[in-house]
Amino acid sequence: MKNTKKWIRKNRAVLLLTVLVLTGTVINACTEVGNAANSPQTPPPVTSEVTSLKAPQDAKQLEGPRDSKELETFADGVFADAMKKYNTVGSNFAVVSNGKVLLSKGYGYADRENKIPVDSSTVFQIGSVTKQFTALAAMQLVDKGKIDLHHDIQEYLGGMKVPNKTGKKLTMYDLLTYTSGFDKPDILSGSKPEYVKQFYPMKEALEANMPTIVRPPGEAYTYDNFGFTLAGYAVGQVAGTSYAQYMEDNIFKPLGMNSTNVRFKPELLSRMAAHYDPKGKLIPLEGFIPTDRPSGGMVSNADDMVKYLMMHLNNGTYEGKQILSAKSIEQMHTYQVFPDKDYPVTTIGFEGYFKEKMNGQHVVIKGGNVTGHSSLIVLLPEKNTAFYMSYNNDSMMSLDVYEEFMNHYYPKKEAAPKPSYSAISEQQAKDYVGLYQNTRLGSMRTLVSYSNGKLFTETGDLGKSTLKMIHPLLFEDEAGNKVAFQKNGAGKITYFYYMALPHYVGYAQKLNRDLPFTDVPAGSKYASYIQNLRALKIMNGKTATRFDPNGKLTQGEFSALLLHAHGWESMPDTIEPNKKQMLSGVPNYKPNSPITREMAAVMIQNLRQAEPGTKKVTLRGETDAWAVKAITTLVSQGIMDPDTQINKDGSINFRSKQPLKRQEASALLDLAFDYYTLPIAKR
Repeated sequence: MKNTKKWIRKNRAVLLLTVLVLTGTVINACTEVGNAANSPQTPPPVTSEVTSLKAPQDAKQLEGPRDSKELETFADGVFADAMKKYNTVGSNFAVVSNGKVLLSKGYGYADRENKIPVDSSTVFQIGSVTKQFTALAAMQLVDKGKIDLHHDIQEYLGGMKVPNKTGKKLTMYDLLTYTSGFDKPDILSGSKPEYVKQFYPMKEALEANMPTIVRPPGEAYTYDNFGFTLAGYAVGQVAGTSYAQYMEDNIFKPLGMNSTNVRFKPELLSRMAAHYDPKGKLIPLEGFIPTDRPSGGMVSNADDMVKYLMMHLNNGTYEGKQILSAKSIEQMHTYQVFPDKDYPVTTIGFEGYFKEKMNGQHVVIKGGNVTGHSSLIVLLPEKNTAFYMSYNNDSMMSLDVYEEFMNHYYPKKEAAPKPSYSAISEQQAKDYVGLYQNTRLGSMRTLVSYSNGKLFTETGDLGKSTLKMIHPLLFEDEAGNKVAFQKNGAGKITYFYYMALPHYVGYAQKLNRDLPFTDVPAGSKYASYIQNLRALKIMNGKTATRFDPNGKLTQGEFSALLLHAHGWESMPDTIEPNKKQMLSGVPNYKPNSPITREMAAVMIQNLRQAEPGTKKVTLRGETDAWAVKAITTLVSQGIMDPDTQINKDGSINFRSKQPLKRQEASALLDLAFDYYTLPIAKR
C-alpha cells in the first residue's frame, strides 16, 4: 500500500501494479548516497547474536542457508549493492531456518541526520505485510468455529451492508484471497502526516467509503486494500472487541512481539526509522484513515518478525504455544488462486508473484510499503526457511534481494524448457481481442488486437507487445513474460493476468463496447471514442439510447468527466491535488457556464502533462494566450478531435472559442488518456 500522489502526477501511464502490491515505485537510482558498506557516512553493520551452525561451504553446493557466517558474508555484499542502487538509507535483514535465527542484521542508518544505525530493534512500518497478520487473525476464528470461510461476510459485520450488484455472496475466503470484486479496492488507502495524531474509527471509515461489488466474488484477483480492512473489521465484530485489541491479545502478546502494534505507540515511535523518499530526502511519518488499518497499518521490527516467521514454519506453534492450527497454516501456505494452472497468485493472505524467481521452489511472499518504508517476508515452507526485511524508502530493492537470495541458496537445477508456440486463427482471436481495464487501477487500459497468427497488447505509454500462444488461454510476450487469459462463470474470455517488469502485475477485465445510441451511426468518426468512454463508464448517454453528440457541456460537467477519465479516483490522496492541478492557469472557472474548447484543452493538458511533439504546430484564429501552449502540445501529439486537421504548413484552426461538443469531448478524452480506438490508433 502506498501514498502515490506525487509519483502519479509525474508518471500517470507508468504506474506499476508491482508498485502498489509489493513495495514501491520502480526507481532507477541516479544519485549515489552514503549507504554502501564502505561509505564514510555509513555506520558499521549492527548485528544481533546469531546461531553458528556448520562451517561455511561453497555457495554452489548450498541448498538453503545453513551457516550464519556464510549467510552474513552473502547478505553484506547483496545489501551493499542494493542499497547503493536504490538510494536506500537503512535496512534490516533477518533469516530463520530450522527453528534458528541465522542472521538478524542492520545496514545503514535508521536516522541519517542523527547518525542512528539500524539494528534488530529498529521499528518500521510494514505496510501491506499487515494483511498477512489480518488473515491469520481471521483463520484463528475459523479454528474456533466462529467464522466460516464460505459464509456470507455480512453475517460477521454487525449489520453493516455491502452493496453487491452480482447476486453472489461475498465471503471471508474471497476477502483473504483478493477476489472480492470491489470496484474501488483502494478507496481507503489515503495517508497524511496530520492523521498521525488523530483517531478515525474503522466503522465510520468503512461506511463512509463503502465500494460496490461489481464482479462475482471469487472470480478474479484484484489487489484489495479495502477487502482486508473489511476482513479486519469482521474479526473485531466476531470477537466482540476492536481489531487492534484482538491483534494485541491473540497474536502479539502470545508471540512476545512487544515491538509490534497496529497503532503508533510513543515508545515504538521513539525507535522508528526515519522516512526517506527515493532520492534520499527526509519525509514525514504519515498516519491513516482508519487509524487501525488491517490492510497496512502495523509497525514491527526484526526481533519480533523472526518469532512470527518461526511460528509459521513450525505449523502454527511458537515456544509451545499454538497460535494457529496446522491445518490453517497449511491453507495459508497453499495457493488458492491461479490465472493459469502453472502460475499461482495468492494463498490466504500470502501472494506468489514472479514464479520464475521461485526457481522451482514452493515460495509464498508478502510485501508492503507506505510512504518512506518498505517491507517483505518470504517463506519457503518445504525448506523450513524464511526471511524478513524492512528499509526506509519505497523502492523495489526488496525484489532484488529476493532474487539474489533465491539464486544463491536455491538456484535453478535446470533451465526451464523453452515453450513451443502455436498460431492462433483469426476466428479464435475474436474471443480475445478488445479493450481491457485493470481491475484495480482504472487508469490502466490495454488493447488486445490480432494480426497474422499473433495477439498484440498495447497499454498506454508502455507500448506494444507481441503475444505468442503456448496453449489456449496462455501466451508469452517477447520478453518471456506470461499472459494468462481467464474465462468467467459463463465460459467467456473476460480477464487476463499479465506479469511484466518493468511494466505491471495485475488482472484486467474485458469491456463491453456495444454502442446502443441511435443518434451515433456506426460510421460516425466519433463512434469508437464514444464506445470507449461508455465502456469505461466515463461518459454515458443522455438516455439509454441517445448520446446527444452535438450537445454542450458545462465547465463543471467536463471537470467531472476529466477527473474520472484521468483514472485515479480510487486513490483518495490524489483527488484534491488533481482537482487543483486541473484548474491551474484556467481563468474565471464557472461550473455552470459552458466550457470552451480552449479551456477543455488546458484542463486536459494540466492532468495529461504531454510533452510537445517534434512537429511544430501554429494556431490560426483566436486563442487566448493562456491556452496556446496546451493546445499546440496536445495537437502535436495527435490529441485532437477528428474535425480538427493540421494543414501541410503545420497550422491549425482549433476553433478555440467555440463551445465543446459532447462528441468532441469523447475524442479528446479518449486520445489523451490512451483508451484506444480499434484498430490501434497510430500516434
